[in-house]
This record gives sequence, structure tokens and C-alpha cells, in this order.
Amino acid sequence: MPLDGDAISRGCHHEPAAATQLCRAELDRFRTLAAEDGPLTIACTQEARLFSDVAAESGRTQSIQFANIRETAGWSNDAARAGPKMAALLAAAAETAPSPPSVEFESGGVILICGRNETAIEAGNLLKDHLDVTVLIEPPAAIAPPRSDEFPVAKGKVIAARGHLGAFEVTVDDFAEAAPSSRGTLLFGPTRNNARSNCDIILDLTGGTPLFPAADLRDGYLRADPDHPTAMLQAVLKARDLLGTFEKPRYVTFDAKLCAHSRSGRTGCTRCLDLCPAGAITPAGDHVAIDADICAGCGQCAAACPTGAASYALPPEDTLMRKLRAMLIAYREAGGEQAVVLVHDEAHGAPLIDALARFGDGLPANVLPFAVNEVTQVGLESIAAAFAYGTSAMRFLLRAKPRHDVAGLKRTMAIADPILAGLGFGAERIATIETDDPDTLLETLRAIPSLSPAPHPASFRATGKKRDVLRFALGELHRAAPAPADIIALPVGAPFGAVEVDASGCTLCLSCVSACPTSALRDDPERPVLRFVEDACVQCGLCKSTCPEKVITLVPRIDFGAVRAPARILKEEEPFCCIRCGKPFGVKSTIERVVAKLEGKHWMYRGAPRKLDVIKMCDDCRVNFVAEQGFESYGVASPTVRTTDDYLRERDAQPSGTDRDQH
Repeated sequence: MPLDGDAISRGCHHEPAAATQLCRAELDRFRTLAAEDGPLTIACTQEARLFSDVAAESGRTQSIQFANIRETAGWSNDAARAGPKMAALLAAAAETAPSPPSVEFESGGVILICGRNETAIEAGNLLKDHLDVTVLIEPPAAIAPPRSDEFPVAKGKVIAARGHLGAFEVTVDDFAEAAPSSRGTLLFGPTRNNARSNCDIILDLTGGTPLFPAADLRDGYLRADPDHPTAMLQAVLKARDLLGTFEKPRYVTFDAKLCAHSRSGRTGCTRCLDLCPAGAITPAGDHVAIDADICAGCGQCAAACPTGAASYALPPEDTLMRKLRAMLIAYREAGGEQAVVLVHDEAHGAPLIDALARFGDGLPANVLPFAVNEVTQVGLESIAAAFAYGTSAMRFLLRAKPRHDVAGLKRTMAIADPILAGLGFGAERIATIETDDPDTLLETLRAIPSLSPAPHPASFRATGKKRDVLRFALGELHRAAPAPADIIALPVGAPFGAVEVDASGCTLCLSCVSACPTSALRDDPERPVLRFVEDACVQCGLCKSTCPEKVITLVPRIDFGAVRAPARILKEEEPFCCIRCGKPFGVKSTIERVVAKLEGKHWMYRGAPRKLDVIKMCDDCRVNFVAEQGFESYGVASPTVRTTDDYLRERDAQPSGTDRDQH
């Protein structure tokens, strides 16, 4: 492949060391390079293991970064113009990502094979020497009895299942154990419902509805069509290896203190609950709980979370944006134009790109492949940053039939679209490409119209928490935009917006202030007022669901001036001052309305005008006044208070026993 050393030097700010056979004939040259201190990026992923081993033998302690510029750039009909792309890919690879925390599974090899015919028995025979097998045949379970009793066979239908690799629990109806005296057809004993069992692995050969949502993502749960022997055998081979201790990344980090799900029994934000395809997220009081053992890492909860309570860890959002920044800035400085960022995963996208490179025309020179763990992990902050850094378009490469629901990504795009349009970028900037065909992928990429990037691309570095990074990225996008607008309407569910209050119905009870998890709604200890800070609002809806008067409306929008705007007053009234000490303590209109309703109408206050004064006093004065006046809530006389001294005086006043006898 041709190598444009000048373009790479301009983009990466280093003179590249070019080689022809670095992994073979020039391996000694690599040893010399690896022995030097400093960062090192190798433009080869095929021989990464060899290079790592040789570097370790040479005494290198620093990590090496690897980038694929062959299938993604050099093997293409546009290879002669791919120098800026190579620079971009090398610059992105040099940005290291932290290792995510992990989750550990322990499997003892207890497997439940669910089936409908002899295929399940066959699978059991293949696994009996490796795992602890139990076979469950769905009713009517009309199968021939096995010749030898080498593992338990039972009848029943799984009606519920939960758990994960190493910790499954199933509930079975119509459960019955096989009778050993079966002759022509396997017979079963008495049946019972709601039987429960635990296992480490489930092999589902029923061919029916999966036991779990997004079943392909549940660790330890394997499915295969019983009518396809090859598929069954592949599932058996996978099951055989699920014995021992396993690790997977903890894909999502979660800070419950930031969660805006609920307050005081009122439900607010449910974005993550609505989107999780694996059922790993459940309500847990004021916040949600994410089961890391079940989480499959789609990232849609983190992408949608408006507060940053859930954030993706493979890699974190700020690391992802640093890679985008390095790639797009290097591409621009190397002379590249009209970049199209192609977001893809390794499992599906990388093989399509490889197929194009090996058997087709390869990727166009302006298409920059950007590999992520899951395409659905990309949030609004990354899209905003990419366009701020100077990309012309973004495409998200998905399977023709995704392994899980991608509604979260579609929602993110639905929010990004009006923002880009409102800032003058126009239409067709972001879209999905849903295909398993390399040729269709290439045709779709070639059909992208010529689009101009931001006229003043940004170069900011993303640091901080997710919400802060999102605010900053959108602010930089606004600054770099062709035709920036200050306020843009957004669809329902956007993480930004305003709150409107019908002032005529608001009583300033301030329930909304107590419920707001981000302090977007605020009061004032000195006067009755409701204030609103739009930059802090995440449109969780808790204020709306809490308001007893139902006078709050959410207005999803983005106001680019909100970050600098002072708190806006939504409702303000004259305070009521205590008639005894003069301290303001409530809303004048509310106090007057209460007094008017009670005066002469309520039995507690009828004929007792001074009792109404209690309502017109602050907390301290009210307590003192009631004590001074001896008011009783139910209108009866206060009970006489007797002390020890009273009893002693009464005793002394009584005549002695001698006096009583004389008398």
C-alpha cells in the first residue's frame, strides 16, 4: 500500500518510521525502536502479539498502541489519497483508554438442557462427561427412554427464569421425574407446578420463545434450533467451556446520588428503564439499580442518562471524545477534507470493512472508521463533539437484524438532528447504515452528499463528568456552527429544557423545589419565590408529577445562553409578615385565603377570633401565643396541672390520726 509520510507527519507531528517487513525481515529494527523510551504506535494489528512479545523480550515496560491502517485505509482504490486518514487513525490509536473494572462469574458446570425431543437427550450425551447434566423435556415429552440412566431426565415447562452464568433460577410447571420402568415411551411420575431449580448454565433447545429478553446477550444462556444439528453442536461446544471462573467488564458505572428516577414515591426519569434490552435495570427507591452481572454492555442507559448517574466505562465518555478529537484534528492538519466518521463495533463492523478491503474497492479516503465496543454507547456528547471538531457527517453501522433493540441510539439521533439543523448544518448529517453486506455499505457511503464541516472547528479537550462534558461539547458546537441559533426546540425526552408554571394556579407550596434532584428549581429563604435555572434542568419530570396543583409543564429545548443566564423567577408573591414579631414567614395570598375560609365557618374558630391570630403568626410566635393563652384544640378546658408540691401541701393540711380520734 502507498504510504504518505508527509501527511502522517503533519497530522501526528512526528516523522513516521516506515518499513516494508517490520514483523519479519526488519524485526531487529523493531527491537531497536521498542527499546527506546516514549510512546510507540505500530500501524499493524495483525502481528500485534508478535510485536508485544518481542518488545517484552527487549525490556520494554511501556505499552504499545496498535492501529490498523491497511484494511481501513491502505487497501483501497482511494489509497493514494488516504494519507490524512492514516494520520487520523494513528493519532486516535495513540490516545490510551483506562482499563474498566470487571465482574467475576463462578460456574460449577451444572447445566439444564431444555428441549422438546430426543435432541435434548443427544446434547446431554455429548456433555455428560464434561458437565453436570439435567435434561428437561417439554410436555407431552413423548420420547423413547434412554438405554442407561447417566443423567436425570424430567418433564416440565419453564415458565420463569432469572439470573446469569453461575446463578440461574428456573421455575417449572407440570414437573415430573422419569419412571425407570419405562418401556416404549418414557413415562413420568406425579406432576407438580411451581417447581424451582438452580443451575449454572441453561441450554435451550426448545425452539420456542427465549427465556430472557435480548437472549443472545445473557451470559450462560445458550439457544439453538433443535432442527439444525450444526447449530445444536455449536451451542454444545460453547456450553462445554462454561466451567470455572470468568470475567467480563463492568460496562456501566453508576452513582445513585445523581439519579433522578424518583423522589418521595413520585416517579421521574425512566429513560434507562425504558431502554435496557437485557432487563438489568430495576427501580430501587429514589434511584435505579443496575445489575452488573446481567448488563450486556449496550450502553444505551449511559447514553440516555441526563444527569450522568450512569456512565459507560469501555471506554469512558471523555476518553471516547479524546479519540475523536485526536482523529479529526490530525485528519484536518494532514490535509483531509469532508470527513465522514463511520462508527462501528469490532464484532460486526470490522469484518465488513475487512471484506471491502480484501475483495472490493475498500473504504473511501474520507471515511474514518471509528471502532467502539457497542455502537449504541455513543451519546449526544460524542456527536456534538465530532461536528465541533470538524466532521462533515456521521454514520452508525448496525446489523441488518440487531442483536438487541437500538431505540436508545435512535432517540439520541432524534435529539441531535434538530440541534444540527438549528445550528445551520442542515439535513443528512447523521444516519444509520443497517446492513450485513459490504457492497451495500460501500454504496451507502458513496451516496453521502458533499457536506461542508463547521467553518471554525474546535480543538477543546473533554474533561470532567458526563453532564459537564455534554454542556461543553454543545457550547463548542454552537460556537463553531455555520448559523448558530440561541434556542432550539427538541423532542420529548431530551435532557435539556425549560419549565413553565401557570402562575395563576401556583400556590408557592414549593413541593417542586423539594423534589428537583438537580436544584434546577429553587426557592429563596427570604421571600416567597420560585426560581428556575435552565442549565441545571434534565427534564426528569419529577416537578410535574409532584406538583399538587398540576400547573407545571415541561418544555424540551436547548438554550445555549442558559449556561450564563441567572436564575429566572417563575412565580413571586408578597410575603405575609407575622402580626406579632413582623418576620415574613409565608405567602400573603395563601394566609389570607386560609383565614377567609376559617373565619366564622369552622367550629374551632367560631366565636374565638383570637384563635385566628395563630394562623397569622410565625412558628416561634405561634407556640408562645398558644402557651400564653392556654388554647386547647378541641375547645375543652385545659386539665389542671398538679405537681409534687401540690400533693405535699394537701397531705400537710389533713388532720393527724390523734386529732381525728379526739374529734
